[in-house]
Formats: sequence, C-alpha cells, structure tokens
Amino acid sequence: TMKNPVPQAASLLLEKLMLFIHVHIRRFLANSGGETTPPAPGDYDTSSLKRGDLLEVPRTLFIHFGIYLGENRVAHLMPDILPSFTDDLQQIQQVVTNKRLILGVIARTASVRVDTVEDFAYGGSILVNHMDRLFEDQVLASEESARRAEKLMGATAYSLLWNNCEHFVTYCRYGAPVSFQTDKFCETVKMIIRDQRSVLASVLVGLTSIVCLGLAPSTTLPTIFIPFFLWMAG
Repeated sequence: TMKNPVPQAASLLLEKLMLFIHVHIRRFLANSGGETTPPAPGDYDTSSLKRGDLLEVPRTLFIHFGIYLGENRVAHLMPDILPSFTDDLQQIQQVVTNKRLILGVIARTASVRVDTVEDFAYGGSILVNHMDRLFEDQVLASEESARRAEKLMGATAYSLLWNNCEHFVTYCRYGAPVSFQTDKFCETVKMIIRDQRSVLASVLVGLTSIVCLGLAPSTTLPTIFIPFFLWMAG
C-alpha cells in the first residue's frame, strides 16, 4: 500500500515556509547591516558555566542552542554547505558566514561544530539550562550530555523542522530530540488554516508556498491545497 502523500506534502510545505522566512530575514539583516558584530574574546563570563550545560541565545525570530563543553567551548549544530565540498577542518572551523548558512539550509546539510562562547552567542544574551524546567526528571548527568555532543561532532543532515539545533541539544541533555520551536510553528499554521475568519492569512500561506515550492503556473490551487487544508483541519 502507498503511504498517504498528504502529510508528506504538508511537512514539505511547512519546511519551505520556514526556509523562506529564515533565508529572507538573514538576507535583510545582512543587507541592512543589522547583523550584530561578535564581541571580543572575554566579553562573556564563563566562570559559572559547567560542562554539559544547555545554552540558549534568543534571536529575533528563533532561538539558537548549544551544549557547553568547558574551557570556553560550545558544541552546536549549524547549517553549513562547506562540509559537502571539503574535509579541510581548518576551513570548516572558520566562523560560518551568511552565505554558507543559507546554502546549508537549502541543501539540508549542517555540521555539529565547536566554537568559542563569543562566536556561538554572536553578541546575544545567553540563558543557561532554561529548558530544564520542561524536562524535570529527564535531565541527564552533565558529563553524559557533553559526551553525547562530542560523539555527534561533524557533518550531518539538516532540516528546519526535523533536525535542527534544538533537536541536537535536547537529545544531548534530555535523551530525546524535540523542538518546541517547530511545534509552535506547526500549531500556528494549523490555527491560521482552521480559523475560518483568517481567509486572507490562509491565502497568503498558500501563495507563499507556491513561491517557496516553485510550482509550475499551470498547477491549480485546488489540486494542491484542498487535501492539505483538510488534513490540517482534521
């Protein structure tokens, strides 16, 4: 029996929408000079950090996550196209540029890398173990968390919805890869589509998906979106 293609199409749509938002916000920040210049080494006080701590850096539209390894080092998963073309660790270890990040998102490639706290935070404020309250009895030993992160070092597949930096850290610290950012996004899209008063928003979601998916002009809207809307409303 064939698998139901509607959920697969829906997940692809959601991922393309997130990609659209992510890429264009990054481009806007880069073009407007709005990207924060990373601080100089020593601007962050790491004296209170312990090996295995989960670090969060809130951004405008998303949160970036990492696992502290000690000695001013943070393991984190970042989209990056470079590991697909070279094994030169010296090149790969350089700070990921916007171009590398965007191409990595598009190509669904990433790497679990180690950076300094300064490069990881990139000027943002850091929250420490802020997610522990959501996993009361599931927090692994600090050393176990750090070792899990170290074992995953290197190139990996990437997905904005199914394998991002939050999946990485929750697996390392709590034993299960989950992403509350993904869940929140999916629920928001479902609410927009279910709410009959949000017709305009639903149309915008559909039009955006056409742009992101690159569908042929001859493809009709009912063929694509009616099954999707029915699935989301179910």
